[in-house]
Amino acid sequence: MFETAIFYAFAAVLLVAGLAVITARNPVHGALALVLAFFTAAAIWLLLRAEFLAIALVVVYVGAVMVLFLFVVMMLDINLERVREGFWTNLPLALLVGVIMVWEMITVVAYHYFGTTPRQLPPNYSNTKELGRLLYTDYAYAFEVAAVILLVAIIAAIALTLRRRKDTRTQDPALQVRARREERVRLVTMPAEKE
Repeated sequence: MFETAIFYAFAAVLLVAGLAVITARNPVHGALALVLAFFTAAAIWLLLRAEFLAIALVVVYVGAVMVLFLFVVMMLDINLERVREGFWTNLPLALLVGVIMVWEMITVVAYHYFGTTPRQLPPNYSNTKELGRLLYTDYAYAFEVAAVILLVAIIAAIALTLRRRKDTRTQDPALQVRARREERVRLVTMPAEKE
């Protein structure tokens, strides 16, 4: 009973954090709400005794991906008025996607209550070992495609935040290599001063 109450409390926090992500007017506040959602999802994974997935969620998403998101959001200096212009035109598509997602969640929950009973696991079962076996055998290509997509996203984020300023001085190595001594140094002979 206590575990069920904790689960519902974490689920409520997760729903509120998810709503804060999509309704926040400031992108930084939305990203911070997403960090809270990831931590709460990790807590739910811990309740389900999937410790590896909980730690991976915190380390990978909160520790790496969210830091990257925050840096990109802060460095891009997004014009919020331009972002809000297309809200009403994209609302029907967003509602359709939301309804499909809610239908999928209801289907999963209904299957859990009215479907078949889950198989019993042996006492020495390791969810980390099983997850690794599935990732690197059955889903190896999908895992590699996801890795390439993340790499492209990182490169795109770096390219978007790279700004060239006109008032900074840069060195041209090719020009430096072509320089000759006669152009750089001029020896001047001057008589010594006498008092």
